[in-house]
Amino acid sequence: MSKSLVDLLAILDLETIDRNLFRGNSPKTSSQRVFGGQVIGQAMVAASRTVEGRLPHSLHGYFIQPGNPQVPIIYQVERLRDGKSYSTRQVTAIQYGNAIFSIRVSFHVEEDGALDHQDKMPEVLPPERLTLEESSKHPMFSQMPEIVRRYYETDRPIELRPVEINRYVGQKIDNGRIHVWIKTAAKLPDDPALHMCALAYASDLSLLDAVMARYGGTLFDGSMISASLDHAMWFHRPFRADEWLLYANDSPSAQCGRGLTRGLLFKPDGTLVASVAQEGSVRERR
Repeated sequence: MSKSLVDLLAILDLETIDRNLFRGNSPKTSSQRVFGGQVIGQAMVAASRTVEGRLPHSLHGYFIQPGNPQVPIIYQVERLRDGKSYSTRQVTAIQYGNAIFSIRVSFHVEEDGALDHQDKMPEVLPPERLTLEESSKHPMFSQMPEIVRRYYETDRPIELRPVEINRYVGQKIDNGRIHVWIKTAAKLPDDPALHMCALAYASDLSLLDAVMARYGGTLFDGSMISASLDHAMWFHRPFRADEWLLYANDSPSAQCGRGLTRGLLFKPDGTLVASVAQEGSVRERR
């Protein structure tokens, strides 16, 4: 079993303390704050542990204050509703007795519907054309920041393959649309809820960077300070998080030190599996 799979499963495998109380830990890291996707994924796991026979279809969360990766996180679940078709859970992530994150997750019984439509998947290079070997042939690859080149490392829980790598060296993208192929770095068990939690974890990666696409910069160049403020996600169709998904992101608005970003997640065959929206604090470093 690979280190990356062990790490991701360990992150999402919460300890049950009581009926509605769970404990999660952070991986050993040099970061000064907990990765936002981690608390989203862990909170989803906590909520899912209290629901049977239903899968999540949406989540809406707020980042209240930064988490300390050296301290365990307590997840307190409130069972708001169990109806015939839907169940709703509220989860509060707690450190030092204070809330650091709050989320509501809605679960839905599988049912048939007369309506079925979706947006078309953008036409981009497939992930097989964006390997380290292929991307390193790009004339700008050597100028990419080290943090971006680390996308291609295999010991990360989530593997990413950016499509528009020119933006990391100053190219402006006029329409602000960027694309990244993502998947877990190793195979996951056949548990649909776990794949949803893993994708929720991954959905916070690179999303706010879409704010910078129009300006020929990235959040990795040190000129900006960013932090996620809220996060919403909707699950549409079945998928596996350990198979490639195209994450198509854009930012329709930025103002007053905040930027709004959106994302659509597609399977390689064009099936839309999830949608994401997030607002973040994006400020110039002074």
